[in-house]
Amino acid sequence: MKEKARNLRKNQTDAERKLWYHLKDRRLAGFTFRRQHPIGHFIVDFVCQEARLIVELDGGQHASQIEEDKGRTAYLETRGCRVVRFWNNQVFGEIQAVLTVILGILEADFPSPRPSP
Repeated sequence: MKEKARNLRKNQTDAERKLWYHLKDRRLAGFTFRRQHPIGHFIVDFVCQEARLIVELDGGQHASQIEEDKGRTAYLETRGCRVVRFWNNQVFGEIQAVLTVILGILEADFPSPRPSP
């Protein structure tokens, strides 16, 4: 499984590469993400382990595997994770909206401290 994940990291899709640019090195509000990370018997596209948030990118092939993706999501949710999915074209055309959704989920669980009076 580790070798497969390593191979997927070396051969990212264009959409994965674009989103990774914005998630790596704690660029999204200081949250740490991993890419192509094994969880159970699946390899997820991106995960913030601190928030137990998984971000999956779906290309055209996912339109024909809706039931498989539902099963995958259900399995990951039983492991205590939340899964958010985006289409590749959303990453290409609406990257700021994608990042806003991800950040909104993260900040809902980890609100910033209130400033002192």
